[in-house]
Amino acid sequence: MPLTKAGQFFSSGHTNNWAVLVCTSRFWFNYRHVANTLSVYRSVKRLGIPDSHIVLMLADDMACNYRNPKPATVFSHKNMELNVYGDDVEVDYRGYEVTVENFLRVLTGRLPPSTPRSKRLLSDDRSNILIYLTGHGGNGFLKFQDSEEISNMELADAFEQMWQKRRYNELLFIIDTCQGASMYERFYSPNLMALASSQVGEDSLSHQPDLAIGVHLMDKYTFYLLEFLEEVHPASQANMNDLFKVCPQSQCVSTPGHRTDLFQRDPGSVLITDFFGSVRKVEITKDTINLTSPVELPVQKSGRGDIQIESLTYVDQLPVSEIIHQA
Repeated sequence: MPLTKAGQFFSSGHTNNWAVLVCTSRFWFNYRHVANTLSVYRSVKRLGIPDSHIVLMLADDMACNYRNPKPATVFSHKNMELNVYGDDVEVDYRGYEVTVENFLRVLTGRLPPSTPRSKRLLSDDRSNILIYLTGHGGNGFLKFQDSEEISNMELADAFEQMWQKRRYNELLFIIDTCQGASMYERFYSPNLMALASSQVGEDSLSHQPDLAIGVHLMDKYTFYLLEFLEEVHPASQANMNDLFKVCPQSQCVSTPGHRTDLFQRDPGSVLITDFFGSVRKVEITKDTINLTSPVELPVQKSGRGDIQIESLTYVDQLPVSEIIHQA
């Protein structure tokens, strides 16, 4: 039975959105990987996810690279109209901070107590999380800075830790790299959907060569992903089935893939803004609640089937008038 608009609106069960966006490559010739990541960063910010809910990891700073003929800019198109670096980029992990260890620690929450909030993924069991990775990879691994690798099994185990620790409600994983589909083959955690730019044995190709800069500006898959996201607005009804059609083989040359068997909802009922936008939900109740006495309300934990009772207590506001008179 198809969901009504209202039913679709509340069907995800999440109350907040987070994004972890990672470029794992350094060096000037990998300019496109930084542009890929910043393009997704720009899109999620435009659709309402604040910087406080985005963990941005860039292994190199192309905007300030001495080879950049246009300092403090990163472009995603050779017409040089869209500067995805912008004026308000907040990079949380940069340069040699972008390591496999730090990435896994961010996902699982196993960070030192001194780590600032801006470098933490402070999600919970009502959080929808977008994780985007781009760089150089192969069958079953993704390289970090050409010096270390993360395997598909390590990534799968990290997601399982997140689920066991109730760090997400639903998770969307997107990877733009060679043989990208191999990175989601080992996933086994619930409520997880994955997309990749290429199948096992295929290369993920670059796009938009620029003679002035001397490098390709983006990869094909993320270029068409950005083109798709530019048409999405906060009230958009575009769903995941629309996203699956981004960059068909006729455009990408490689064959994009997706995996939905671990996800509980029908992809056609999952709005793009469930992961790329912010939550703007208002739940209305006709019940009368006495706020001056403790109230116990049943709360269903989405995706887990169990119902817990949460006790809510009214707290008086700060007695400003009394404080003023006493002063």
